[in-house]
Amino acid sequence: MPKPLAIQTEDLDTAPAAWLAERCELVRCGAGETGFDVLLASAEALVVRTYTRVDRAMLAKAPKLKVVGRAGVGLDNIDLEACRARSVRVVSTPDANTQAVVEFVWALIFDALRPRLFLSEALEKDHWIDVRRELRASRQIDELTLGVYGLGRIGKRMAAVGTALGMRVIYHDLLEIPADFRHGATSVSRDELVAGADILTIHVDGRPANRGLIDAAAFARLKPNVLLINAARGFLVDNRACAAFFGSHPEAMALLDVHEPEPIGSDYPLLGMPNVHLSPHLAAATAKAQENMSWVVRDVWRVLNGEEPERAAF
Repeated sequence: MPKPLAIQTEDLDTAPAAWLAERCELVRCGAGETGFDVLLASAEALVVRTYTRVDRAMLAKAPKLKVVGRAGVGLDNIDLEACRARSVRVVSTPDANTQAVVEFVWALIFDALRPRLFLSEALEKDHWIDVRRELRASRQIDELTLGVYGLGRIGKRMAAVGTALGMRVIYHDLLEIPADFRHGATSVSRDELVAGADILTIHVDGRPANRGLIDAAAFARLKPNVLLINAARGFLVDNRACAAFFGSHPEAMALLDVHEPEPIGSDYPLLGMPNVHLSPHLAAATAKAQENMSWVVRDVWRVLNGEEPERAAF
């Protein structure tokens, strides 16, 4: 019996890819590359990551498709309603990168708040004293309020770490979170969150209603020395409102790991701003997280094998 055809459009870790290749005819071909549409006509599975858009037009070219595997967390690049209409299952790895993202965001926070210097040569006493004076942190973590926008998997872990470090932690979420799962965080309104946070970190999902969530009105309520972090989705922050705020508030700082669009171009309005620091979507970039996400292939195979997947969107 011939093996089902599975197309891999983006990188997977070696072991998960080899595991799926033992069970399927696995072909690596990016969407839009030569031969992709020909393969798509026969494919029963599609394994994607962040930059492959699975929409109605693509599905129309894939009459045999049974499952889309998203090696990652967000499903923003997959038209779930179109997949549902075609009875194409969508599977993902929702908790695969939680630890990696939490570690990354806290690394950003400490980089911003605790200046450091590693010595490569001896210093004279006067220079030693000057360096210590110049690198004195102006704010200490336990003096600050951490605002967590979205208390999901990552938001809960952010709250737990903040509470453990002695911070006041506030959050806003669309859902009512039981007290036992808040990790010491206090529920507040959206307006109270953005106005009260010394550090505001965003961890909401990619539903269309969240586009431009941090808009001009939200920026107008932020503290003039706020530390804003977005490691969730680029489109959650209004770029031009962001540029206007940080351009007029030099004591504030933004640490942005995700962007709209990606990759950014030379016309990106936040590029080159001294208090806006941009990183190229690195929050999930650990070997363990990448491996965890790549094992979405197990659920891809379950669907192909007529079994119920463990992590299905519907």
